[in-house]
Amino acid sequence: MIIFILGLITGFIGGMGIGGGTILIPGLIFLTELQQQTIQSINLISFIPVALVALYVHVKNKNILIKFTIPIVIFGLLGAWFGSSIALKIPSHTLRRFFGIFLLIMGIYEFFYKSKKKEKV
Repeated sequence: MIIFILGLITGFIGGMGIGGGTILIPGLIFLTELQQQTIQSINLISFIPVALVALYVHVKNKNILIKFTIPIVIFGLLGAWFGSSIALKIPSHTLRRFFGIFLLIMGIYEFFYKSKKKEKV
């Protein structure tokens, strides 16, 4: 049941464009014994339907700028291919550490970025 709740929460967050993987990946790490590569692939597969629903809503509300979207999609696909090729060659425990370090850096960045932004107001 907890996996279903985790999916609901991450789908909701992903639909808002925040990135449900930030919740889904650590959730699966703590709740399962799966390898990091498997957890990341589950995150990517679960992202597809969430992204399609969010895309529909944003297209309907005319929030999409095609001239910016096409280059981002092309280079995003190249980056995804390159990154997944590297991830398959890295041991699971090392990849898990890299992901944890990444989340820590992003958390620190968000903390200081938001505090600077509030000071300007």
